[in-house]
Amino acid sequence: MLIGDMYRAPTLYVSIALLAVLPLIAQETPAGRGGRGGATREFLGLGPAPDPAAAARGEKVYAANCAFCHGANARGAEAPNLLRSPLVLHDEKGELIAPAIAKGWPDKGMPAFPNIAASQSQDIAQFLHLQVELVANRGIYKRLNVLTGDAKAGEAYFNGAGGCKTCHSTTGDLAHVASKYPQPDQLQNRFVWPGGQAASQKVTVTLPSGQTVSGTLKRIDDINISMYDASGAFHSWPREGLKVEMEDRLAEHRQLLDKYTDADMHNLTAYLATLK
Repeated sequence: MLIGDMYRAPTLYVSIALLAVLPLIAQETPAGRGGRGGATREFLGLGPAPDPAAAARGEKVYAANCAFCHGANARGAEAPNLLRSPLVLHDEKGELIAPAIAKGWPDKGMPAFPNIAASQSQDIAQFLHLQVELVANRGIYKRLNVLTGDAKAGEAYFNGAGGCKTCHSTTGDLAHVASKYPQPDQLQNRFVWPGGQAASQKVTVTLPSGQTVSGTLKRIDDINISMYDASGAFHSWPREGLKVEMEDRLAEHRQLLDKYTDADMHNLTAYLATLK
């Protein structure tokens, strides 16, 4: 999902810079409506603080519909970083984000999402605003301990109900995965929100003439697409007017988002953390 023009209004980044100093300014600002933090936000002309409960709901909707293009925390993947979007920075409670989600930006490669309710879009907006504040206040961020599960139960889930071993191998693609992602929260995020497709992702491009070219994706963004065809020849086109069909290797991961329990995720994290 792509929201707005990512390359305009650079002065809006001042909002992020101001948010970064809020914890310091709040200590010196007299108490006012909404407490000292609220007085500081009012003084700086910022919108209301994100609603944590709405952001938690929005995170689930975002994960299922947006994360695979924009990244698990909206910091960009195949599509741009939403935390730098002028539309997101101008929005307060979804009044700008919700219409963008419903109508999409077809000319920029973002489809419409008419099945996402307005209330869900507002929750997504709160999730995005929370991510902006987390980035702005990353200096006071503390990692949470997510290594609380049962490794044996996680191994059983990996080999059984989770179906992980049908695509992955602990002696193959996941060998030493805990060394590659030494922080447990990073490890957990990698399987909850894989955030991208494999380098060998297959793609078929239909040109305006009707000719189709199939091969291996090299790069895709909202402007261009490049690939290697079956013979190894390189191709690159502007995306306007093209039909692009990509192999979806993460479909099963998306389906798991509706099935994971907290115990499943923590147990699986504990098991993967043993693969050093």
